[in-house]
Amino acid sequence: MPDNIKNNKRTDDFNKVKKNFKNLLFRMKSTKTWIFIFFVGLLAAVMIIVENVSYYFFQKNLIEIEMAQLQTSAAVMSGEFSSYASFSEAEKNGVYERMRRYSAMNSVRIRVIDERFVIVSDSYLVEYGRNIINSNVINSFTTGKSISFYDRKNTNIEVAVPINGTDGSILGVLVVSKDLDEVYKNSVNDNIFTVMVAVIAVAVILVLLFERGIGKSYRKAYKIVEDVANGHTDKRIPVKGSYELRQFAKDFNNIMDRAGMLDESRQEFVSNVSHELKTPITSIKVLADSLNMQDDVPIELYKEFMQDITNEIDRESKIIEDLLSLVKMDKSAAVMNISSVNVNEMLEIVLKRLKPIAQKKNVELLFESFRPVVAEIDEVKFTLVISNLVENAIKYNVSDGWVHVSLNADYQYFYVRVEDSGIGIPKESQDLVFDRFYRVDKARSRQTGGTGLGLAIVQNIVLLHHGTIKLHSEEGTGTTFTVRIPLNYVG
Repeated sequence: MPDNIKNNKRTDDFNKVKKNFKNLLFRMKSTKTWIFIFFVGLLAAVMIIVENVSYYFFQKNLIEIEMAQLQTSAAVMSGEFSSYASFSEAEKNGVYERMRRYSAMNSVRIRVIDERFVIVSDSYLVEYGRNIINSNVINSFTTGKSISFYDRKNTNIEVAVPINGTDGSILGVLVVSKDLDEVYKNSVNDNIFTVMVAVIAVAVILVLLFERGIGKSYRKAYKIVEDVANGHTDKRIPVKGSYELRQFAKDFNNIMDRAGMLDESRQEFVSNVSHELKTPITSIKVLADSLNMQDDVPIELYKEFMQDITNEIDRESKIIEDLLSLVKMDKSAAVMNISSVNVNEMLEIVLKRLKPIAQKKNVELLFESFRPVVAEIDEVKFTLVISNLVENAIKYNVSDGWVHVSLNADYQYFYVRVEDSGIGIPKESQDLVFDRFYRVDKARSRQTGGTGLGLAIVQNIVLLHHGTIKLHSEEGTGTTFTVRIPLNYVG
């Protein structure tokens, strides 16, 4: 095979492995994977706990059973000596031999200890003839009672039973012991294995049920999100399931509802702006055609038509100016020209410029300053905020109404309050007036020259200054806008 083909094959194999590894990492990040890992960890912890608890209880139960059996066996074997006056006589009659056979068959150790505490018989043939110093043996010999003991360290149980002769005297002590290590391995481990299998089966069933319930809800939600991403923007996630899923559904649906409303407003705005831009041009054309079609036009009529044409051009310019302002106010593109500004003087200049508009509508324009305020702001942009708010307060006011502008400050912020006696804003529209392209009364806005961009521009400028703007309004009573701006600008 040529080297270039080999290299290409190696590259393809490497890319394939790389792709599979990326897919594995992606799956590792999925909720389903983390749920599985959580349950595996939980299952491991439960298994350890169950194993220890089960081992303890099975071990305890096994010790009690084995101890009872050993006590019975020891009592029976001790009873065989009651027919003999001495150990030697018992040995001659085969008692020791029978005990050795019993020891071999039942895996127990049997030792016979005389009154001198010497081992006279050991079924394991290990300690024959030796002295034994054992508290259980001594207590059993002196009290004449059976003594049982469990050695936890060596997993060994031991029963000491006094041996009575034919005359009722105590000849010695019979000690029967059994090592439980092998019993644990066979019996306890088998029982624990059964319990562990049952626990694992239950845990797997719970995992599958949990994943089926939770996973199904998440898969359904993901499918709806995928459909929305593919263009089906009318779909919404059902608000049900776990707390997190319900919160996600609420937020997602809210985002989509607002996006839908914004899209509708944008479409309506495009339609309105097209109409607004076309109307002045149509009027200008009609006026210009009227002048062109007439011969010897009187100068008075000529001036009147030219004044109308100028008004239409101003109207067109205002719409375009608002559109450009909105684009410039985009936070990602806006440039702030911050300087120290006397806010009192700036407000007086803005209100002086707007006073003719107020007088024309017979609206009283008042300004109240509580203290001198000097702040770090973009004077040009903030002038646009005050102009828009006051001009709206004048436009949407009642005849013989009033507009009250006040300025105050504390150690951190200054506050501009624009209050009017106008028509007010409906409650259902108060959360929407700052949205781009939104107009409360579309017909009235068109008559007053509104484009639905003014308050959106105001809010953007306030946010650029790290400030806030709040609205309070009642229909038929009036509207109040309160602007709060930091005295010191932090970029």
